[in-house]
Amino acid sequence: MRHSALALSLMLLALPALGAERAGRARVSANGVYSVRLVEVSPGHCRLEMLKEDGPVWQVDACAGTVDDLYFASNDGERVWVLYPLVEKGSPPPRNPKVKKKDRIPAWANVVVAVQFDRTGQRLQEKRLPELLTLRQLSEVRQMEHHFKWLEGTLGIPGKGPRLTDAGVVEFEPVGVKTHALTF
Repeated sequence: MRHSALALSLMLLALPALGAERAGRARVSANGVYSVRLVEVSPGHCRLEMLKEDGPVWQVDACAGTVDDLYFASNDGERVWVLYPLVEKGSPPPRNPKVKKKDRIPAWANVVVAVQFDRTGQRLQEKRLPELLTLRQLSEVRQMEHHFKWLEGTLGIPGKGPRLTDAGVVEFEPVGVKTHALTF
């Protein structure tokens, strides 16, 4: 009886921790006016927030990624780029008989690795891995069982990490490739 009461009280103490929000690291816009972050309210329920020093500017109930992904705010606070450094492997693209077998994109690489959202949560742009890497360069991607890592400076991959320039451009290097830029 005593052990049951102790177990019950420990469970009741743990309940608030199970429902606790998790917030990603806030990242500041190039002009220093805005910051953006994702808050995981509960599993499968998220909030993308654009903030100013005095509080929220806007928020949208959307899981635009995870709290571990990289978020970049535009200088006007209206748009957000999200880079996904750890990506779940994709499914094969639709088969095109005109494409030679040696030129086909591997099924695991057919995924979105960056998305731009607006203040309503609408996708404005997206980048797939094959848009950033050639077939030959795909061999540099670090593959795991169900996921892959593709972005230098993240998740133990050496290199310069993704950054927001003073001009408000998101710059990053996929593994073994030149610098890419995403504009708002």
